[in-house]
Amino acid sequence: MLYPSIDKILNIVDSKYRLVNIVSKRSKQIMETKHTQMNEGEYKNKKEIGRALEEIEKGLVKIVD
Repeated sequence: MLYPSIDKILNIVDSKYRLVNIVSKRSKQIMETKHTQMNEGEYKNKKEIGRALEEIEKGLVKIVD
């Protein structure tokens, strides 16, 4: 099962298209800078895309219109 749940995240982000764009940008930032919002042990996912989704779910990524 995918963690975090897409259904929970869609309560934060208004559309799947926008979610894909936000996750893509954040995961590229993580890959380039190696900077994450949480400690290494707090993540359940090992890959950048999963970590970006976790950050969005926890409200650590600010979404600007």
